[in-house]
Amino acid sequence: KVGSLEVKRSCMAGAASKEMARIKPKRVLPGFRLTLGFAITYLTVMILIPLLGLFAKTFTMGWHAFYATATSARVLASLRLSFGTAAAAAGVNAAFGIIIAWVLVRYRFPGKRFLDALVDIPFALPTAVAGIALTQMYAVHGWLGQWLAPLGIKVAFTPLGIVIALIFTGLPFVVRTVQPVLASMDPELEEAAATLGSGRWYTFLRVLFPELYPALLTGFALAFARGAGEYGSVVFISGNLPMRTEIAPLLIITKLDQYDYTGATALAVVMLAISFAVLLFINFYQHGRASAFRHAA
Repeated sequence: KVGSLEVKRSCMAGAASKEMARIKPKRVLPGFRLTLGFAITYLTVMILIPLLGLFAKTFTMGWHAFYATATSARVLASLRLSFGTAAAAAGVNAAFGIIIAWVLVRYRFPGKRFLDALVDIPFALPTAVAGIALTQMYAVHGWLGQWLAPLGIKVAFTPLGIVIALIFTGLPFVVRTVQPVLASMDPELEEAAATLGSGRWYTFLRVLFPELYPALLTGFALAFARGAGEYGSVVFISGNLPMRTEIAPLLIITKLDQYDYTGATALAVVMLAISFAVLLFINFYQHGRASAFRHAA
């Protein structure tokens, strides 16, 4: 009797699972075809078509003219400055952004909500206003610049000033990317590691950091992409000296003011290609690490 009862239960469970599989789940949004068509149409109109127009305008100048424009000394200097400072600022934000996210998630203290809202200020503040404020602060006679000048540290109108401006604009990308991942992590993992005798650094590097690393790398990529194309907050503090502190977006604006539209689009295509290559490399690197982790598990 017991055996027959177990057989009946298994048959009923199988029939129930087949019935549930047969019934299509109700979805909040419309069907797959409609939503997919809307997504493709929207992305095509808003992103793909403008990019195709950018490439089409650039190709009218010919390959030799494009190569001469993209490899000129002034363009190369501006590209090195833009992407170099963007990478440096994104690296600083990655290091300090994870600390800020940790404080906001793991601790309770007076003024926490104010500090949490302060992180989003660069999103709401016009970048030109931020650039003017940073220039006034770090100029030779500014609030901080007057104390740095006697030490031989010049910030305004130097690449260091550009890095500081990009740190200001890129910090929220790292904090807001790492914060939800850190909030979803169970503190019992740290308690278990401490119970097993792990120190603080070992627990962070071996237990917590592998979980935070994908989000941290995503925040780094977003901050880098924002910094590479940043204009408003940089144009005031950089000084705009050709071959020294002239960023690539400013050079594009300069070419547009000179009615050199094909030259401006050529430089934009170069920046787009470099940014896309960097982001593609980061995505492949993340995918490779995720695959290696799944195989190891």
